Amino acid sequence: MTTNISRPRGRPRRFDPEQAVATAQRLFHARGYDAVSVADITEALGINPPSFYAAFGSKAALYARTLCRYTGTEGVPLTEILRPGRPVAEALSAVLEDSARRYGANPAAAGCLVIEGARCNDPDARNAARVLTTAAEDTIRRFVAATHPEAAGRLADYVVTVMVGLSTIAREGYGLDRLLATARLASLALEQALRT
Repeated sequence: MTTNISRPRGRPRRFDPEQAVATAQRLFHARGYDAVSVADITEALGINPPSFYAAFGSKAALYARTLCRYTGTEGVPLTEILRPGRPVAEALSAVLEDSARRYGANPAAAGCLVIEGARCNDPDARNAARVLTTAAEDTIRRFVAATHPEAAGRLADYVVTVMVGLSTIAREGYGLDRLLATARLASLALEQALRT
């Protein structure tokens, strides 16, 4: 007696897509978007290029997924730090210190994946990163505007500029102590700006 057991068509997927996104995130963070090729990704995932394109569509689409994962797991938690009612200078200083700690936590993948991606050569990947950097800037601006509307634009610009600088110098090898010292110095400027 024989039985016919139906099997799904096609070859079974040999990798977990969410684990693949985590692996790609580590590659992009360590090397930067432009320095990671599809061949690098497929080798790290143990898949061939057709499987890669079937699962993710493109390198930029995979990068966009890694950015979403990064902001949810390793990015600066702006909404937690910028709580309504928290003093502005204290909250913005906490954003900068948290940024310094996160950007300097892993020397092998220093800096901010999103900020660094906003400077890559691929327009689709760059736009995905810029959407997130713009959203972060808007979150900071709205937080400040709730109590200091006249200072919201300049303080948001300042905080974002310092965050970009922290990310850049972290990628250049500055250690956590130097990053924190820079963040704390910037915090003094924020306190002074809010006094005037």
